[in-house]
Amino acid sequence: MTSQPYLTELFSLEGRVALVTGGSSGIGRAIAGALAHAGARVVIVARKEKELAAVVEELVVDGCQAAWVSADLGTRDGVRTAAREAATVFGEPDILVNSAGINLRPPLGELTDEVWDATMAVNLEAPYLLGQCFGPGMAVRGSGRIIHITSQQAHRAFVQSGAYGVSKGGLESLARSQAEAWSPYGVTSNTLVPGFVMTPLNERLSADPAKVAELAARTMIGRNGLAEDFAGAAVFLASRASAYITGQSIFIDGGLSVH
Repeated sequence: MTSQPYLTELFSLEGRVALVTGGSSGIGRAIAGALAHAGARVVIVARKEKELAAVVEELVVDGCQAAWVSADLGTRDGVRTAAREAATVFGEPDILVNSAGINLRPPLGELTDEVWDATMAVNLEAPYLLGQCFGPGMAVRGSGRIIHITSQQAHRAFVQSGAYGVSKGGLESLARSQAEAWSPYGVTSNTLVPGFVMTPLNERLSADPAKVAELAARTMIGRNGLAEDFAGAAVFLASRASAYITGQSIFIDGGLSVH
């Protein structure tokens, strides 16, 4: 077998359907594009219709199959409605990527019930509900991939982790619970753990040149992350190549976590 058919067998996502939340910007957008270019039919779920339409148009122009659903993932009804609408486009997903998140991080002593509830709803409960919607079906079909985007704050406290860090720690535990429940039936669940990535979600820190430089210096590579750094890892975890990897947290952080 020559290299191209071999690589295609390992990594091609032809015939697969992917649902990517938060796919209109940042890491989610990069992952949605990577999965689509690898052959998956991708449905992107986020709030802002203008941004969603622009991303999908870009992918379609590139010859990919993509569609979008605008939804509020901050409520249970919103999540379930989004799941139903997304499944009507190309069918139920074989790949679920939970990248949507909100980054509200007041100091813990100033944390309100409203910030706590909003953070948990989007960052933790929405991925749980989407997993409950699609994980059992993946298990029945004998194949599926669940990928969560978490955070350094799931493992260590810094730059005011607050409720955000708690939500991401819970998300990593959720991935392990999903792996325990469904991996015997061919469904893997893993997390990608970013370092500091220059995306709209991190606008608060990105606006501080001194803090940006400080965080870059803490990596081994010497720079902060970019959204496109997640493309290869996402395709790998979504593909046949990762069939024996589940319940794991894979750090995409330039060595930040071990420096």
